[in-house]
Amino acid sequence: MNSIDRDTTHREHNQHRMSRRSLLRTAGGLAAAGALGGAATVLTRGSANAAPATFAHPGALHAYGELNRAKVRVAAGDDPWLSGWQRITANSHSASTWKANPQATIIRGGTGENYGILYNDIHAAYQNALRWKIAGTSANGDAARDILNAWSAKLTTVTGNADRFLAAGIYGYQFANAAELMRGYSGFDLDRFKTMMLNVFYPLNNQFLTGHNDACITNYWANWDLCNMNSILAIGILCDDGAKYDQAVNYFKTGAGNGSIGHAVPFLYDSEGLAQWQESGRDQGHTIMGMGQMGAFCEMAWNQGDDLYGYDSNRFMKAAQYVAKYNLGQDVPFTKYTWGTGQSCAYSEQTVISSGSRGQLRPVWDILHYHYAGRRKLSVPYITAMAEKVRPEGGGGDYGSTSGGFDQLGFGTVMYAK
Repeated sequence: MNSIDRDTTHREHNQHRMSRRSLLRTAGGLAAAGALGGAATVLTRGSANAAPATFAHPGALHAYGELNRAKVRVAAGDDPWLSGWQRITANSHSASTWKANPQATIIRGGTGENYGILYNDIHAAYQNALRWKIAGTSANGDAARDILNAWSAKLTTVTGNADRFLAAGIYGYQFANAAELMRGYSGFDLDRFKTMMLNVFYPLNNQFLTGHNDACITNYWANWDLCNMNSILAIGILCDDGAKYDQAVNYFKTGAGNGSIGHAVPFLYDSEGLAQWQESGRDQGHTIMGMGQMGAFCEMAWNQGDDLYGYDSNRFMKAAQYVAKYNLGQDVPFTKYTWGTGQSCAYSEQTVISSGSRGQLRPVWDILHYHYAGRRKLSVPYITAMAEKVRPEGGGGDYGSTSGGFDQLGFGTVMYAK
């Protein structure tokens, strides 16, 4: 039995869950195990109320089958994989000559901000890791390893004003994903990297989800919860930590803050197949960021056997259709949204959907299109149309030099095309 078959077998006892491996087989994993130069691995762990009985590796944003498909399709020169691959190789962050600039302290918000150093290095590590995984170029693998090792040897603190929680969340889940790709690479100090994630990033992630910076539970927008949920989930996968995986998945389902599915998607319009997103009355830039954040969360869980994409009758899919439809220039319904702000939960409301940043293009749509239309064979015309507008997706450095251009790891076309 090869590694892909083993990975399938250990999931199939969960009959109530859709098997991502079964769908992968029907979608067509295109080459035999070993084509990536290393088979998928699983680590057995004790039972938990949400975590898988075993963790699959690689198993965060990118599982073995997706990586293998990208490798085979790019080598064959097939589109859209090839055009997606060319977005990676054209990005300066993917150069094997990139040198890390590690800091002991990262500050986001307030005096002395330097967090741009961190997100640029993370995206360089991630992009170099993809180049190694897809093309097998050792120079890129070495570059990714060296960036990750440099930061785990030096970083001790993430701080700043409330924005420190954004830094811990966004860069935590991105860092963990880069490391997951480099697991087992010669010279990569995975244990030291795990220690950094557990000691520097996780405490802030946990502090935010449990205390929300001592503010009213509804004060912070959905993305604040979501990025910290993503970091905890990715750290749980990287560290084979079922308790952290459980914490993140259970928060998605029942959490009190705005990142949980019922709060992030507060209003359903089932007759139209749509649902309102929590930040829709704020602006479309942050709303589309939410599509990327929740999409990443669902994909990481999917790669461990949990179908959160379809949770609560495809609640997230309906929200993504809503956001896509509005950003394609079409009308959508809107229900007055109210919430409490600050420490005293002062009343606030939004009565109309915001047109701010309407139509903004971010690399968040192909992951959703290829899941719902590709794996699930569902009709998601607005998601599909948005994906077609952005395709082929780039990544960090392709959508501006400020932090918003680095909120998503990107490259969904090459990584998720079916």
